[in-house]
Amino acid sequence: MKGPLFYSKILLFGEYGIIKDSKGLSIPYNFFKGALKTDDNLSDEAKKSNDSLKEYVGYLRKLEQKEQSLVSFDLQTLEADVANGMYFDSSIPQGYGIGSSGALVAAIYDKYATDKITVLENLTREKLLKLKKIFGKMESFFHGKSSGLDPLNSYLSLPILINSKDNIESTIIPSQNKEGKGAVFLLDSGITGETAPMVQIFMEKMKQEGFRSMIKNQFIKHTDACVEDFLNGNVKSLFGNLKELSHVVFDNFKPMIPSKFHQLWQKGIETNDYYLKLCGSGGGGYILGFTQDLEKAKKSLQGHNLEVVYNF
Repeated sequence: MKGPLFYSKILLFGEYGIIKDSKGLSIPYNFFKGALKTDDNLSDEAKKSNDSLKEYVGYLRKLEQKEQSLVSFDLQTLEADVANGMYFDSSIPQGYGIGSSGALVAAIYDKYATDKITVLENLTREKLLKLKKIFGKMESFFHGKSSGLDPLNSYLSLPILINSKDNIESTIIPSQNKEGKGAVFLLDSGITGETAPMVQIFMEKMKQEGFRSMIKNQFIKHTDACVEDFLNGNVKSLFGNLKELSHVVFDNFKPMIPSKFHQLWQKGIETNDYYLKLCGSGGGGYILGFTQDLEKAKKSLQGHNLEVVYNF
């Protein structure tokens, strides 16, 4: 038995900023995916997932009691399926900032939520916000605190524009130009990142007046401009803002950038061959790159594997 597929996501813009009401833009990334499966003979990996689901059932039971008006599940069926060896079969790497727990949450909601909001109905802003709230609560089991965006993206499989905390909408991004020289790409840092400690560092830094003002006057300003430029296809302006954003992140988010990438990060800003930014909370996993000339970026980043996400 195998359920429908749910894809990974990439938050192109908005990491950390959306906590403080910046714009954000999140897109599905179909290269990685996961589905609920049942098997009598579980591999070690599947067994780990099944054990985690057993704990998750208990968490959802408490959630349902606490949030009766928000969401309810067919917990009896879910519990029986987990007892029968259900697990989440996923190619989405964990701790890589591309929504591994988000896809699982979307799959559970899709299959077991009663009275669920479906992808096929008219998704008003109210419905999107309700889904985001439900998913935030459901995903908190994995991260301690969640915006609910990753599961929302995975569930809808549509690009999502975050205008502010209370204003999100599905959107259309400019179609890819497969012949184009420019690209958005992923770089593998080779280490796993943990969301919770990174967010903790950010929250600590937010207690400093100087950091708060940098977030407001630089980080959010350039993030918002990047979102606008990307959606409107203003490539020249986009790369100007990306350079600024990459710089701000390099100067102020050092703990979130794996140390072996500090030099590469700076090299991109100095040569303009590419610009790097965080993919998710950082600390490991993937790093997101943007270039106007993919061949040039490949040469510049020799020895690193560039996984292309989008061409323009």
